[in-house]
Amino acid sequence: MKLQPGREAVVRVAVATLWSRPEAVRPVDRPALDAPADVAAWISGMDADQQVGECVLSQLLLGERVLVTALRPDGWAHVVAVEQPAARLDPRGYPGWLPAAQLTPRPAHAAPTPAHAAPAPAHAAPAPADSQGAPVGPWVVDATVTALHAAPAGEPVVAGVILGTRLTPAGPPVDGWRPVHAPGQDRPLWLPDAHLVPPPTAPPSPADVLTVAARLRDVAYVWGGVSAYGIDCSGLVHLAWRRFGVVLPRDAADQAGATTPLPLGTERVGDLYFFARPGRQIHHIGFVSAAPDGDADRRILHACYRHRRVLEEAMPADRTATLVGAHRV
Repeated sequence: MKLQPGREAVVRVAVATLWSRPEAVRPVDRPALDAPADVAAWISGMDADQQVGECVLSQLLLGERVLVTALRPDGWAHVVAVEQPAARLDPRGYPGWLPAAQLTPRPAHAAPTPAHAAPAPAHAAPAPADSQGAPVGPWVVDATVTALHAAPAGEPVVAGVILGTRLTPAGPPVDGWRPVHAPGQDRPLWLPDAHLVPPPTAPPSPADVLTVAARLRDVAYVWGGVSAYGIDCSGLVHLAWRRFGVVLPRDAADQAGATTPLPLGTERVGDLYFFARPGRQIHHIGFVSAAPDGDADRRILHACYRHRRVLEEAMPADRTATLVGAHRV
């Protein structure tokens, strides 16, 4: 099977980067363009200014679905990331460009995404189960970073697999390792069973999601990043909720529209703070990391552009001045 415009494909590398246009790619971005992509080397090879270049739009994880909308002879594919709602850009999902080599076609029997599919709801659906009640749906990577191996304790085949990646089971665990199907691989691969959790059976609490987000503390701030190697403010929120099977939009302004506003002062740990300058749309988001005790005592866990990393801190005065609301998923 080949990639075809109008059909769905899935990501076959651990982390694929979504670009604004092929011509915006810089020499320093070379490691992120290969199949497999070396996202760790790419991010470590950039300086602080290159890490916030606006040529990057988002990132997609292994197995994530896209709708292919155009293919170029030079090996680039224009896609819509259907699992990253972006209502302001495209009702089908987040649009951008990927190297076609980082994709593989979905099976022919899989239904294509409708041209005007609505964004997925911000909740987790019950997991499918067998007759004994055991989950049979895609398992979720719970390790911050892991790898898929050729055999239990064997050679790594796909490195850099990220928290929140969904993988289809391929059989029961063996000696603490579990086989899974991975896109683009012709046989099952293995990873430590402890690195996986079953699909969710109920929505998580905001505090549960905050606990996952806090595991990414000190990860580098990378504009458009959605991985444990580099991440931005809305990417941190999107990825932490994705770990629990909850689909939130990709960008902060859209995340505000998909969540429920709260009166300031009633927020709880794990809720979300949103920020905007006067007369401008929302530009920043972070997790409520402690119960508020008055306006001067708010705390936030966020991917911070200024500090260029994920951190938890008392809300600085300039953040407080642009705080426009608290929301709950």
